[in-house]
Amino acid sequence: MDFIELDGVGLRYELSGKGDRTLVLVHEMAGSLESFDDVVPRFSEARRVLRYDTRGAGMSQKVRGELGIDTMADDIAGLLDALGIAGKVALAGVALGGAIALHFAARYPERTSAVAVSSPATGVAAERRAAALERLLKIEAAGMAFAVADSMQNGYAPELRGDIARFERYRARWLGNDPASYATIWRMLAGLDMQDELTRLSCPVLVIGGSFDRVRPPALAEATATTIPGARYVEIPSGHYMAVQTPDLFSDCIDAFLKTLDA
Repeated sequence: MDFIELDGVGLRYELSGKGDRTLVLVHEMAGSLESFDDVVPRFSEARRVLRYDTRGAGMSQKVRGELGIDTMADDIAGLLDALGIAGKVALAGVALGGAIALHFAARYPERTSAVAVSSPATGVAAERRAAALERLLKIEAAGMAFAVADSMQNGYAPELRGDIARFERYRARWLGNDPASYATIWRMLAGLDMQDELTRLSCPVLVIGGSFDRVRPPALAEATATTIPGARYVEIPSGHYMAVQTPDLFSDCIDAFLKTLDA
């Protein structure tokens, strides 16, 4: 692991693996680069793998006030530049990380070879927005413990808790988030409208739905896939935090997708 300062913001990252091609991994909201601990070894023998804590998450600099998804995509470009990674990269993102990866592809098409996303969080339904923002005020006041029960119930379904130590470790890491940063990032999500840019994506895209995801059910993931020209869709028995819950299934989908493209 290492740290870098980009335009006054400190980010934690890890660049591992070998090869000429690079895969960028973007974690879920309230996640961190550790979300990919069991994914990286699947790719690092054949590719360089870049993972990082998005701003506001993990051990990267915390955020306050306004935050836009342009900034989140620009952080990836800044990391690539600082690490001397030129040419096109493949990206894989989970939930909000999927939205960031897709936005990077729209903002930097010349730097994107392919994108694979699971349960992409590309916005919030208008009818849910007011209740979600009200809940955020309570999280800011009471801390992450206020939200952990329903977040785990919907995102880390009981059907996926066979490895109880893995679940408990993830739950504890989730609780360690900065509530104000979490709320700032969530407000960014609440204001997202990616519909138009998704229709203009030109790179190959894979969308993965999780059968046990009660935050972004498979129907929502599939609807996102139908919006993107030529996108592929697959559903697997996983949940919202797919890279943690079923790392082998998640990795297999991405690996097969990238191999078919030679990306």
